[in-house]
Amino acid sequence: MMNRIVRTALLVIFFTIPIITLAVAKKQEPFSPYVDGKGTITLPSDFRLSWVHLGTWVLTSQVAAGPEQPQTSPVSGLHDVYTQPESLKAFKTAGSWPDGAILVKEIRSIKWDDLPTGHVIYAGEETEWLVMIKDSQRRFKGHPNWNEGWGWALFKPGDSSKNISTDSKKDCLGCHEVVRDTDWVFVHGYPSLR
Repeated sequence: MMNRIVRTALLVIFFTIPIITLAVAKKQEPFSPYVDGKGTITLPSDFRLSWVHLGTWVLTSQVAAGPEQPQTSPVSGLHDVYTQPESLKAFKTAGSWPDGAILVKEIRSIKWDDLPTGHVIYAGEETEWLVMIKDSQRRFKGHPNWNEGWGWALFKPGDSSKNISTDSKKDCLGCHEVVRDTDWVFVHGYPSLR
């Protein structure tokens, strides 16, 4: 009788421990590999190699006026925007960004040259990266860089490991206010979303 109770207890323990371990591991699974438990955002390092290019913006008056004209905006340059392939598929299916979707905007300086094909404009060095991470569950209430259902970050060359945005309401939302109705994203400039 005692052996039967011991065997039954051992079987229960044998099958229960893995289930509890899996449940705890799943519960502790991070929201995003680019966000720590405090809401600190890091710049994805692999976005150019394995993510989808959504589109490019050119932000400058130099295009029309020529290279001798001064830049008119502190963020003048070529703005290339990327997201993960699965986020693009979800957006195209549902018409909205899924929880955890990441948008990376890489801004590069504009270079000019005269080539046999004509006068060209091309991408120079990186000047900054902007990162948005969709947080439909609003996990980081009260955090200054988590507002309007997104996490916001700004990185500069030299130390691209540090988010220099201290408050997304001051540093980010001013530019994105005009696209509030499209979940704060300039979707009309991304051919990959069509």
